[in-house]
Amino acid sequence: MKVTKYLAILLVTLTFSSCGIYNFTGTGKIDAKTFQVNYFQNNAPLFQPGIDRTFTLKLQDLIQNQTNLNLVRTDGDLTYDGEITNYTITPMAATADLKAAENRLSITINVRFTNKNKETDNFEKSFSFFYDYPGDQQLIGSSLTSALDVIFERITQDVFNESLAKW
Repeated sequence: MKVTKYLAILLVTLTFSSCGIYNFTGTGKIDAKTFQVNYFQNNAPLFQPGIDRTFTLKLQDLIQNQTNLNLVRTDGDLTYDGEITNYTITPMAATADLKAAENRLSITINVRFTNKNKETDNFEKSFSFFYDYPGDQQLIGSSLTSALDVIFERITQDVFNESLAKW
């Protein structure tokens, strides 16, 4: 009976003493209480209105939803800053009559991350992703919104992973 009791205690102890602090979003212990996301200017040669605001808000939302950090306007422990450096549409495949059968929207965003509490985490890096769509379709309205959702979801997750998840 005593052996079973000791085995049960040992099993419970091993179960709750993992390799460290971990949560379901993949972040470890974050030595910060606040974060700020500065406005990402659109400096791309091909200008698409509104994507700068959309990206800024999506990055804020992702960090708020996956951490317990508080969003502040100034003096955050963690700061995200940068600009949209590229917005291009290129043909990816052609038809027999030399029309685009498929196009690709590519967006590149340069991000500067600063951690006031741990300067070794600071970085400046470009993140990019793309969205392929039929050549006979125009990226306007809801189709543009869908494309931006796909691209920004990937880029914001990559930024999150690089800055907080350390994957």
